[in-house]
Amino acid sequence: MSTPNPISAEARVDESLVTYTHVIYALHALAVVIGLSSAHTIVGSFIGGLPSIVAVIMNYVRRSATRGTYLESHFRWQIRTFWYALLWACVIVLVSAPFFLVIIGWPMAVFGLWALGIWIAYRVIRGWLALRDKRPMYV
Repeated sequence: MSTPNPISAEARVDESLVTYTHVIYALHALAVVIGLSSAHTIVGSFIGGLPSIVAVIMNYVRRSATRGTYLESHFRWQIRTFWYALLWACVIVLVSAPFFLVIIGWPMAVFGLWALGIWIAYRVIRGWLALRDKRPMYV
């Protein structure tokens, strides 16, 4: 007697949750685009803009529904991207602030926030591409 093949994690995922996760990535991507195309920075738009704040709230609201699926890793990836971006922005500003009086603080802050903006864009792009391919994120 043979045992039936177990259902793959991919097959057990509710398609509405996949769409929901795409919407969250789209909101984060919108925050990045707003940061690139306006007077805001990517970092400022990402951690202080309405699209990303709404996206993180959406993550927390439906997080329990993704347990045991590959979407759980995407939710963790998105939440960590937001909170680590906020943490690193604070660190960059706090480390640069004492040096503002001797001018070097401004370039330190600009370079640090620029690098953080690239990291944010990378995380949004990498995560969204993995979701498109139905792959979990490494976290």
